[in-house]
Amino acid sequence: MNKSTETSALYLSIREVVQQARAQVKRQVNTAMVHTYWQVGRLILEHEQQGEQRAAYGKQQLQLLSAQLTAEFGKGFDPRNLRNMRAFYQANPIWNAVRSELGWTHHRILLRVTNLQARDWYAKEAAQQNWSVRALERQIGNLYYERLLSSRNKAPVAAEAEAKTTALASDPKEFLRDPYILDFLNLESGRYQEADLEQGIISNLQHFLMEMGKGFAFVERQQRIRTDDGDYYIDLVFYNYVLKCFVLVDLKLNKLSHQDVGQMDMYVRMYEEQKRGPDDNPTIGLILCSEHNHTVAQYSVLKDSQHLFASKYLTVLPSEEELQCELERERRKVEEQIRERQGVYHVRAS
Repeated sequence: MNKSTETSALYLSIREVVQQARAQVKRQVNTAMVHTYWQVGRLILEHEQQGEQRAAYGKQQLQLLSAQLTAEFGKGFDPRNLRNMRAFYQANPIWNAVRSELGWTHHRILLRVTNLQARDWYAKEAAQQNWSVRALERQIGNLYYERLLSSRNKAPVAAEAEAKTTALASDPKEFLRDPYILDFLNLESGRYQEADLEQGIISNLQHFLMEMGKGFAFVERQQRIRTDDGDYYIDLVFYNYVLKCFVLVDLKLNKLSHQDVGQMDMYVRMYEEQKRGPDDNPTIGLILCSEHNHTVAQYSVLKDSQHLFASKYLTVLPSEEELQCELERERRKVEEQIRERQGVYHVRAS
């Protein structure tokens, strides 16, 4: 080994040690800052509650306190941040329950979520998935938790919130969403082709993987499958390491059709034969379409399939009210279908 190679190897070893040390220091500083703000919030709240309930302790006192702290310690103690510290302590009165690996800005954003179960879920996901502040804001703004809860039954979501992912692994439905929000593609409604949609996803793959949900990894674009009659190309192929299976995604600009379902059914069957490994679970096919077709969903193989699914995508972020209405509309349709099935079952039973 020459001297240049030895020096390069030494450099890489030292570089790794320094990077690890800096990362550790950063985590320690972050935890110390969050803990400090938690303690400040505790002291403010305890001072307010001395003797009689001191409701008068408000804007004027916080302004004075802010001026004193800022004069000595600099930025970070403006009145709004002091109110956030107080709210942070109120929301997390037990320090050991605080996600200390998240930054202060993460915690400030989480305070906006009024639903306690949703807040805990977002905090857990942000910590486990290493979400940036921007990513957390986007997931909350897109009602990630609410969509998951509305489109699937509540028990698996609660199980996921408790990190019992093994309970979900047997049911692919719990890892898929409806609708998918693809506003990050910046596509003008009605003025793009399937190739534009596909390219937009590839160009914003990190955002798309985040929207797909837990456990997805990108495999290939336009993956070719060869047969005796010709070659077929699958738009996007992913692998889900929680489900331990391949997920094929077909992009459609149109309303869902029975041809789309038939095509995906064929893709899944071919993938099972040619690509699936001995340790992989059965392949999943997901059709992303611009509009649902509940007749096709009711009277095609989608109805009872455990491995073929269709979801709607939106390229423009709707308002919270619009999204809630969309989810409510989809939920009612699903409930109606369940009632119809139950009715048929009772008739047959009688």
